[in-house]
Amino acid sequence: MKKLPHALHTITLRLNGIERSGECEPRTLLSDFLRYRLGATGVHVGCEHGVCGACTVTIDGVAQRSCLTLAVTGEGRDVNTVEGLAPAGKKLSALQLAFRRHHALQCGFCTPGILMSCADFLNRVPDPSETQVREMLSGHLCRCTGYSNIVAAILEAAGIPDVETTPESAATLETAASPEVEAQRSSNSADV
Repeated sequence: MKKLPHALHTITLRLNGIERSGECEPRTLLSDFLRYRLGATGVHVGCEHGVCGACTVTIDGVAQRSCLTLAVTGEGRDVNTVEGLAPAGKKLSALQLAFRRHHALQCGFCTPGILMSCADFLNRVPDPSETQVREMLSGHLCRCTGYSNIVAAILEAAGIPDVETTPESAATLETAASPEVEAQRSSNSADV
C-alpha cells in the first residue's frame, strides 16, 4: 500500500514576542511544534491528555494546554512559554524568584506549566486568597513538592511587582518576604 504524503502548513506566530515560523502537518500538536520545530523546550509534555498541566502555555494571554491544541490554531497568535516569562532585560520574573526562594519545585518537570498558569492567574486575580491559589493549582499534577511551597511562592509573588532586576534588587527580592509568608515558612518548618 502506497503511503500518501501529508500536506505541510507553514505556521507563523509570535513566540515570546518574536515572530517565528515553521512547517508542520495539520495534526501536529502545539506542544510538539513549539518543542521540536521552534526549540521552546521549556514546554514539557507529561500525560498528553491535558490532565497534568506540564505543557501549559499562554495563547493571547490565556493559559492553555498545548498538548490539546493543534499547532495550526496558533497561526498569527501570541504564544508565550516559560522561556519568555521574565520581562525583557531581566533574568527572572518576580514569580520565578519567589519559586526559587521558596524552593517551590523538586524535579522541576511540572514547574514551567505551573509558572505559566500562575502568570495568567495573577494577571486576572492580582490579590488571591490561599483558597483561590489552591483551586488554580488543582489543574496541575506535581508528584514531588506537596504544593505547600508552591502556594507560598504564589502568594508572595502576588505582592511583588516585576521590577528591574539588578544584583542589588535581586538580593533584596531574594530575602524579602511578607509577614504572612514568614509565618507560613515557620509553620512549614514546624511540620517537618
